[in-house]
Amino acid sequence: MTTLRVGVGSGNPVKRRAVELALGSAADDDLPGDPTGVAVDSVPVDSGVSEQPTGHAETVAGAENRAAAVLEAEPRDGDAATVGRAGYDLGVGVEGGVAEFDGTDGRYLIMWAAVTDGDRVGRAAGPSLALPADVAARIDDGAELGPVMDDRLGTDGVATRGGAAGALTNGRVDRAEALAAAVSGALGPFVSKLY
Repeated sequence: MTTLRVGVGSGNPVKRRAVELALGSAADDDLPGDPTGVAVDSVPVDSGVSEQPTGHAETVAGAENRAAAVLEAEPRDGDAATVGRAGYDLGVGVEGGVAEFDGTDGRYLIMWAAVTDGDRVGRAAGPSLALPADVAARIDDGAELGPVMDDRLGTDGVATRGGAAGALTNGRVDRAEALAAAVSGALGPFVSKLY
């Protein structure tokens, strides 16, 4: 194998950037198959969960569903369908949700990632950030976090930029870097001999 082909189960450019950050450069000697290059493609797929996942179980399921769906997706023109399923060696799913934590009050923004090669699955979480009470109340009433944050900030498309994580920390948490932490953890079984 010369190029490790990775599909990200989303059309969101921030999620693709997170995977690129997590994979690093092709010079890394721990990537599966000892590739000389890495190609990361966005593969918009359905998460199979609600638009606003609630709780860890639903958020993890969304990430896993996205990762698996990448490997089942139809190859685009020019994709090498002979490499793995749908031309990808790894499928990556990244899902954001909201959840409560025992021992704390309120709701939190949570992030989960899943990576699969069709046989194994790695999973990991990113940072969790407390949601303001008024934002949490709107989500409890059935709204999605992205549109609620857009409304609160007077913007459009916050999810494809700094996200709620950036807004809630005044830019101190970069959304792509936060998601990259989750993806890096989910890559563990593929890059560490400890698994």
